[in-house]
Amino acid sequence: MSDYFNAFEMSPVPVPGPDAVAPEPFRGIYGMPMFVTVPTADVGASVDFWTRALGFFELFSIPGGVVHLRRWAFQDVLLVPGESGAVGSGAAGLSVSFACVLGEIDALVEACRAVGAGSVEGPRDTPWNTRDVVVGTPEGVRVVFTAAKPFDSVGQVGRDLAAMGITPER
Repeated sequence: MSDYFNAFEMSPVPVPGPDAVAPEPFRGIYGMPMFVTVPTADVGASVDFWTRALGFFELFSIPGGVVHLRRWAFQDVLLVPGESGAVGSGAAGLSVSFACVLGEIDALVEACRAVGAGSVEGPRDTPWNTRDVVVGTPEGVRVVFTAAKPFDSVGQVGRDLAAMGITPER
């Protein structure tokens, strides 16, 4: 008996595959199980960057207080007035990862470059079977978009997982 089980029904992330489709933006209100708060010296410029380059949308805003951004369900970012990138600000050195699908990677890179993102690294394939793009935001946040590649249970990744005692369904 294993403590590991397939629980994709709990997640908005689609099962990895070459034709996996990203879920629609989620506009519902829910108790957020996790979110990122990013201080920014220029809320308007930050909203513009996060929406045009990174594909988030503005769920709502409270003038002078917070702008709530979202992509998929459970991918929430709160932009708040503050000093961007300052030590102790919460943004300097912060790294956050968001799931995406393989079909979004190229468009994400193009959008970031079109907007003039400070830094875009990748895409690159990882040993844990994802393709990742790393974007530096104006606030000093390192945002990783990570797309699962199709799983090959008999390939190297499958063998590596089996060696750790994880035997996924085939």
